[in-house]
Amino acid sequence: MSSINAMLRALLGLFIDDGTLALGALIWLGLCAFLFRETSWGGPALFIGLAALLVENTRRAARTKRGG
Repeated sequence: MSSINAMLRALLGLFIDDGTLALGALIWLGLCAFLFRETSWGGPALFIGLAALLVENTRRAARTKRGG
């Protein structure tokens, strides 16, 4: 049973490397869908927010890898 769990975790890890990035993206997607439902600002807001999440996550990973 533990080998099946390990295999499923490895498979999930291929799609979701960092849980905080995935959760942040889902939350931002939900907020954009709710806040910009009737406007044309949804696409740009989604792009800018996801780009900011990615930059922040990359900086955090670089800091962790450097040890600082």
